[in-house]
Amino acid sequence: MPLSTSYASGVADVPLLGDTIGANLAATAARQPRNDALVDVPSGRRWTYAELHGWARTVAKGLLARGIGAGDRVGIWSPNCAEWVALQYGTAMVGAILVNVNPAYRTSELAYALRQSGVRLLVSATTFKTSDYRSMVQQVRAAGEVPALTDVVWIGDGSWAQLEEAAATVDEADLDRAAAALSADDPINIQYTSGTTGFPKGATLSHHNILNNGYAIGRLLGYGAEDRICVPVPFYHCFGMVIGNLAATSTGAAVVIPAPLFDPAATLAAVEAERCTSLYGVPTMFIAELAHPSFPTTDCSSLRTGVMAGSPCPVEVMKRVIDEMHMPEVAICYGMTETSPVSTQTRVDDDLERRTATVGRVMPHLEVKVVDPATGRTVPRGTPGELCTRGYSVMLGYWDEPDKTAEAVDAARWMHTGDLAVMRDDEYVNIVGRIKDLVIRGGENIYPREVEEFLYTHPDIEDVQVIGVPDERYGEELMAWICMRPGAGSLDAEAVRAFCAGRIAHHKIPRYVRVVDEFPMTVTGKVRKVEMRRISIELLGLEGAAGVATA
Repeated sequence: MPLSTSYASGVADVPLLGDTIGANLAATAARQPRNDALVDVPSGRRWTYAELHGWARTVAKGLLARGIGAGDRVGIWSPNCAEWVALQYGTAMVGAILVNVNPAYRTSELAYALRQSGVRLLVSATTFKTSDYRSMVQQVRAAGEVPALTDVVWIGDGSWAQLEEAAATVDEADLDRAAAALSADDPINIQYTSGTTGFPKGATLSHHNILNNGYAIGRLLGYGAEDRICVPVPFYHCFGMVIGNLAATSTGAAVVIPAPLFDPAATLAAVEAERCTSLYGVPTMFIAELAHPSFPTTDCSSLRTGVMAGSPCPVEVMKRVIDEMHMPEVAICYGMTETSPVSTQTRVDDDLERRTATVGRVMPHLEVKVVDPATGRTVPRGTPGELCTRGYSVMLGYWDEPDKTAEAVDAARWMHTGDLAVMRDDEYVNIVGRIKDLVIRGGENIYPREVEEFLYTHPDIEDVQVIGVPDERYGEELMAWICMRPGAGSLDAEAVRAFCAGRIAHHKIPRYVRVVDEFPMTVTGKVRKVEMRRISIELLGLEGAAGVATA
């Protein structure tokens, strides 16, 4: 009798949504206008569903007054704040494509994202911590690097108010006509993912992609009008804007913003003060919360569920979250930006083993399979191979890069994740490794090639290889192996960090540096990064971190 193949399709008890994001928000606001929709803890502001819907319409009319319409790209460059959420729904109402810009980006990355996507209007924070966003925007504009960018709105100064005030010049009927002309299959969001070519690629997602994924996640978590979701993960990721915002508004739950960027103390305080029922985070965040001095005295009794995702989830951390944070229904989600993002998810009624040692099973309305990377054929269950997924969640493509799209999405519309997985007999999936040369640091996807190409610009570096090494806090950290130019001095980690500071995002800056005369090579002349990683683990004493069990 032949072994079962590693294929599964998600049984659904409700149909897919066919409306746009704006129409879906309007329906929720009509159903429960007085319920909380959004709470911005740092500013002390809160909105009911009727108020959030009205605010999003104001922003939408302000965009129309600025000449922004369907298909135009609007960038958002800011830490988490209420205005981020209002812009997400406002752009969806007029059909503008929201381009998420990582708040950690610096000038070269900012210029690339704005230029490649053709952003016309950028909405940006002014400053945050050490980031002077206004200065960096001025730099890239002065250099002529972003010719399509004609307008900038600053959150926190008069220009945001002017955007809202301009709404008065646009009739409600004009907005309604613009919204009625939209299709659920229209592109609505571009999110940049690190690329193996050294440049990020803009995963382009539709209303249908992300609205349905958020809705499916929310239903599997049992969300309803009584739920309050603490969202310390960034909105510029799918984790924040889809698993957070869209899962909430499609099911009637409330979004609670604890802080602009992750802060364990602020997150715990928000859970207690707002009586949150759900908490999100990458494993690093939950580890920090469990270790925080305020955790033993924080009342987490309101929690029941949440999501851990973004990087491999340590089994022991999941067990502690379930037991010590009062989250018996916490779920692990697996996916990628290109799939809106979630493809598999654990269920709230799964036993402890499934909910801590796997990334769940296929989502409703989706398909997953595990294939032999060499032949493309589906492998028997229990056999490692590349995980592929197909269905409504697969992106429209990489923005303006059809060749790159074809490399990732095959002719049958299967998205090839590049992750090595095993499908068990019960259809639950384990992630066992990666085909792609990818490092995931605290939920941030980093392609070493991108960091290598930047380090090649250092005048004393002749050759460089960047690898990921295990880390108990972040899952992985970056390490650079460097060959120096003849006659050049040596470099240490501090000097490399100083060279990178302010020029590439902080999470892409190597933590460890090793200067060598040569790299381990295969007989055919290829660099053996697996061997480099093994040596690095021994040299750095990271055997403990390497042995942490994950789902």
